[in-house]
Amino acid sequence: MVIKKRYILFQLLGLLLVLPGLSFAQTKKPNVVIILVDQWRGQALGYLGKEKVKTPNIDAFARESLTVGQMVANNPVCSPSRAMLFTGTYSFKNKVYANVNSGSAPYGVELPREIVCWSDVLKAGGYANGYIGKWHLDSPHKPYIPTANNTEKLAWNEWTPPAKRHGFDYWYAYGTYDYHLRPMYWDTKDPRDSFHYVNQWGPEHEADKAIDFFDNKNKVRKEKAPFSLVVSINPPHSPYDMVPEKYTALYQNISLDSLLHDPNIPPAGTPMGEEYRKNIKNYYANMTGVDDQIGRIIRSLKDKKLLENTIVVITADHGNCLGKHDEVSKNNIYEESLRVPFIIYWKGKIMPGIDNKLLLSMPDVYPTLLDLTGNKNLIPSSVDGKSYASYLLNRKGSIPTEQFILGGIAYGKPNSSGFRGLRTDCYKLAYERKGDHVTGYLFDLKNDPFELDNLYDRNREQVKKLRPKLQEWLQKTNDGFVLAN
Repeated sequence: MVIKKRYILFQLLGLLLVLPGLSFAQTKKPNVVIILVDQWRGQALGYLGKEKVKTPNIDAFARESLTVGQMVANNPVCSPSRAMLFTGTYSFKNKVYANVNSGSAPYGVELPREIVCWSDVLKAGGYANGYIGKWHLDSPHKPYIPTANNTEKLAWNEWTPPAKRHGFDYWYAYGTYDYHLRPMYWDTKDPRDSFHYVNQWGPEHEADKAIDFFDNKNKVRKEKAPFSLVVSINPPHSPYDMVPEKYTALYQNISLDSLLHDPNIPPAGTPMGEEYRKNIKNYYANMTGVDDQIGRIIRSLKDKKLLENTIVVITADHGNCLGKHDEVSKNNIYEESLRVPFIIYWKGKIMPGIDNKLLLSMPDVYPTLLDLTGNKNLIPSSVDGKSYASYLLNRKGSIPTEQFILGGIAYGKPNSSGFRGLRTDCYKLAYERKGDHVTGYLFDLKNDPFELDNLYDRNREQVKKLRPKLQEWLQKTNDGFVLAN
């Protein structure tokens, strides 16, 4: 009921703010472009020098931007991370504690219609909002959409009706669909049964549509209003081999052994060791291809003189172990799963550089974004995240001392499954429950960045220091997860 009243309040606010005589074009509020990539680990950026991935466009843009090197996806799996990004709240408040599909649907795991997203707030403030690409926040329902990833056993993909698009007026999107070489979409006015396929690599097509949005082709947005646009790109999400050959060719002559130097890659001959060796070149090829499309988007903003007053964010919903730590992908406690890129640009406002002090969390993006756009007073009190706009602008002020993590949560068992933990600039404490058994982990992130040595039983002093903070967070977020004795 509280969420519903708040949603109605923002609808009324939107009506008041667009009364005649109030011109939002005259305020010169910044545009916002968020490029949200799926399954891109934060260590895999060329300019960081940690992995041999080719990202020349991002590298060049990062030199003009601020990189937040300690950004994490607090619940590192697709739907929960996206829900945190759009609502500024943790998983048990926004109802999306696990991936949205037909298996989780009976437990109410999907984004509530009435919850106030930052896009709702911007729309109330006169913004024209657009969304392109993967959404993955609405539960499939029968009769299921007849796409390849929807079966009677498990369905993933679903249309989002206009009433659930949270202030995004232009809509060119899908629920979730991983056939990257022939993606499918619903256009703004398409009904549920009228999706279409495109014979083009998904990221390339989505960059085309973003450029059309900037050009306001077909008048998809209010011409003089500030705009926000989310470009939600699926690759480098698996399957990794669905990438144009021109990008795989760039890695063809690179020695595989030169990509295997990290000590947390399992040895050859093991299942996850082979998983890593089989996919690492294609994983990088996808990244290089996406980098190419990000370059096109940025160049379009520059060419159209829009970059002068546009906040640009490049980030990801979670990372990817790809076999490291014997983990096939994401949704685990390790850095490759949790850490994601976070690059933010605002010409003349945000000083370029790499910041490894700010422990930014996904829910923080919502209030920070609204604060930067001059909408600080409209941040709902229900938001869990904190605004670090002042820090981004001045590189001064208080910053968080920890980040909280959760994930691996089974449908219908939110309090008795998965992992919970916290991460500081030096340590990570986590507890993982499998049935009745709970395992504790403590990693020294400074001296053991690859997380090879679990200190939980050997550094009880640090466990005793961090555990009360984690317990306090569990209580604050109404999480009944019980830590190990």
